[in-house]
Amino acid sequence: MTTVAVLCDPPRPGLVLDDLVDASPLSPEAAAALYSVLLRDSVRAVGASGGELLINYRPDEALPVDGEADAETEVRDAIEGAVDVSETRFEKQVGETFAGRAGNTATHLLASEDAASVGITRPEAAFLARPVIDGGAMKLRSTDTVLAPAPGGRVYYAAFGAPIDFADCYAPPAVETLTDRILDAGLDVQFLETKPYLETAADLAEVLTGVRARRKADALVPPALADWVDEADLTVERADDGLTVSR
Repeated sequence: MTTVAVLCDPPRPGLVLDDLVDASPLSPEAAAALYSVLLRDSVRAVGASGGELLINYRPDEALPVDGEADAETEVRDAIEGAVDVSETRFEKQVGETFAGRAGNTATHLLASEDAASVGITRPEAAFLARPVIDGGAMKLRSTDTVLAPAPGGRVYYAAFGAPIDFADCYAPPAVETLTDRILDAGLDVQFLETKPYLETAADLAEVLTGVRARRKADALVPPALADWVDEADLTVERADDGLTVSR
């Protein structure tokens, strides 16, 4: 069984998806609502898989933005109904950077709790689904690590059967940096299918069109995200440099 850690922040305006706020029509409040539904879908995907869910959240003392409640309570409220919260494991993240926090979590679980393997993901992995997690677990029977690439050299899911040097391991392009660290540790790696990652305005355009196209074709969609897309008054249009999102 793979222990899958969803590394997240409480969905507070001004804290999450700040790059998206800077370059899209979304307000900080709308971005926080979007982050909340991404978090719900992420934990739902892990909960439906054969993996063991761990919610790894940043605590209040590590956050620059105050909330209406403490960080754990806000995360619990966001995922209520997506999984059985009373049966879900919550732990604080430890570390100054995302790579450091991911590395501390993976190393602790592998070395101190004898986890067979550890998966790392974030709510921004907009199309994370049960088949990705279970497919990664199948590959881990014959390989040491699994990486799931996202556009722009990013990684939306990574699973490790052994520790690597995690320092700055998500430095862009993350998929190449992680691969180098894995190979440097004498391990091997296999790859899963590429899926979108939601950080920028360009990512938002890709996710909006992807969800709408899948809905039209009655294909699998992340349910909370699909509802948010239906309710959002957002239009995707062609621009000189790709796609743009407007109201």
